[in-house]
Amino acid sequence: MLENVRIFTSDKCWQHIFADLGAKIADSPNVADVVFDDIDIDTPISITDLQTVILDSLNNADVISDVFGQYVILPILQHKIVVSLYKNPGVTIGELKNLVGVLPDMTTHTVENAIYQLRKKYGHDFILNMDGKYKIGRV
Repeated sequence: MLENVRIFTSDKCWQHIFADLGAKIADSPNVADVVFDDIDIDTPISITDLQTVILDSLNNADVISDVFGQYVILPILQHKIVVSLYKNPGVTIGELKNLVGVLPDMTTHTVENAIYQLRKKYGHDFILNMDGKYKIGRV
């Protein structure tokens, strides 16, 4: 499933896992399609979820580059928020939760917290809330 994907990780165990999944192990992060050491994942993780994380990193690299002007490594939830807001500007918090895989009726503030962290790092105007609808602002 990960054939022709160049992954860099300094962890020998992860290198074996990715090699078993068909990925090419890069010698340096500079030549890798995905730098696994920079991806924030919760373990344990299933093989299917692991492949999804890697493929999502690849599939949305162009979106992240468009938003930031270069490829930036973000934690998974923040990555999903940025990609979702880029592709679907003007969504409510419930719609955003649904887009990133959090049930809208849950009382957790995980998505709001991730938005706060993105604003803290990239500026308050990075994610705008206009009349209850979120969208990407400026970096």
